[in-house]
Amino acid sequence: MMTLLESQRSNIYVPIGLALLSALLLPTVGGVFAALAVGLLLGCAVYQHISQSAKMLILAFTTIATCVGIRLETHNDWYFIIMVLTLVAAVTLKAPNWFKAVLGGFILLVGMFIFGFANSFYFELAIQIAIYSAMALGLNIVVGQAGLLDLGYAAFFAIGAYTWAIFGSAQANQFIAGGGFPLNGVWIYAFFFIAIITTAITGLLIGLPALRLRGDYLAVVTLGLGEVVRVVANNLNKPVNITNGALGITPVTRPPLGWFSDMLSGFGVPEQLHYQIFFYLLVLIIIALIVVVNINLNNSRYGRAWVAIREDEIAAKAMGVPMLQTKLIAFMTGAAFSGAMGVIFASQRTFVSPESFTLLASVVIMSYVVMGGMGSIQGVILGTTTLIILNLDILKNISGQLNTWRQEGLVISPLFTIVVAVLILLGLWLLRMPIYAKIAIGILAGLILFRLTGYNLATLPSQLEPTKYERLIFGIILVLMMIFRPQGLIPEQRHQIEDQEARLEASSKGGKA
Repeated sequence: MMTLLESQRSNIYVPIGLALLSALLLPTVGGVFAALAVGLLLGCAVYQHISQSAKMLILAFTTIATCVGIRLETHNDWYFIIMVLTLVAAVTLKAPNWFKAVLGGFILLVGMFIFGFANSFYFELAIQIAIYSAMALGLNIVVGQAGLLDLGYAAFFAIGAYTWAIFGSAQANQFIAGGGFPLNGVWIYAFFFIAIITTAITGLLIGLPALRLRGDYLAVVTLGLGEVVRVVANNLNKPVNITNGALGITPVTRPPLGWFSDMLSGFGVPEQLHYQIFFYLLVLIIIALIVVVNINLNNSRYGRAWVAIREDEIAAKAMGVPMLQTKLIAFMTGAAFSGAMGVIFASQRTFVSPESFTLLASVVIMSYVVMGGMGSIQGVILGTTTLIILNLDILKNISGQLNTWRQEGLVISPLFTIVVAVLILLGLWLLRMPIYAKIAIGILAGLILFRLTGYNLATLPSQLEPTKYERLIFGIILVLMMIFRPQGLIPEQRHQIEDQEARLEASSKGGKA
């Protein structure tokens, strides 16, 4: 029988070959094939049984390879996706803390700037990921920790955004005499805390009557309250014009950059990137603070009380946990996180309207939490990142590529079919799933590729636009997650332990039978 050390040594040849292939393809062929080679190399680090030092070297190599790749091809978004997955792998895999800190710091503070300078779109993408990750972490306290189903979470986001938008623009002159608005952009830092207090108080007022309910009743009530906030914002333009109704508020003042802008200019950074870099660093600091607060809350007595309520509310009440007070603290904390990010959202976008805070926004944030793993901080951030990249990047790129192929009248050649089939087989070999599932997926993919060989893409219907089916794809992903991985991409540690115990119990019963 092959020992573990011999198995690790034999498995290392595949990543070495992929590393050499990546190093060869990057400066020569480039394109999708180079990105796929780097991506498969990353897959080896995650799924292959190789030594920890080999995995660390692979993660370092993929990080450098993606940075080199984006410098050579500024519009190859696959490198950005691989870099994000490298960061996730570094955080989730068993590796020394110093390695996680060094690699994570390099990706966030060096790699992201390399990507952002190559294509400013990546700064915008990272800002959106951070904003919605912070909100998802707030909802994770309410839903994932305390087990309270909240479908009106976007209401607090709206309150925070309008808190700054009204006074950070000329809109306040409509109902406050003196013409002293908009306020100077420096006030945004004060309004950041004002929004936290405002939304926390709103959460308290909403939670007092609503949190006496639970389950589906609570979901319906929070859904209605969320819609009330949106409708009020949509109609609060008469008799006194406070929110400017459906037209929204613009322009919303941004904070002055001052010395920060002078410093960036001294380094030769173009002026149009100054605000993007500022907001990127700002949300990076905020998300770090929110993660620290989440960790401390999870380890506090309130965190333990929330978990007790989530697991069994009757048992928690019998053990002396104050129900209403504990639920209100969870509700207010989640609302405060959402309100704080609303201020950043309004300032960064310079435009606020009720259309940004619909029921769909609450459902999408909920899907981030479910996708990543309820109760898991790492999982929620990963779920948010995955779905935002899918929405803002992957689907749009697929649509653009399909339109290009449609216009060029590209015919799917047998060589292309063979290459795709080999890549699918490699991907199935790396994935950890039952052999029957691999065979079924392989047969289905083979039949589809066989039917598509020789197909002229000029005949594709114009209605085939992946961006038009974004919500459908979201729904399919969530359904598949509930079937194959209901605990989420990165389950909470407690859920992992419970799942392992359930499997051991099931296997022991099967053995006895």
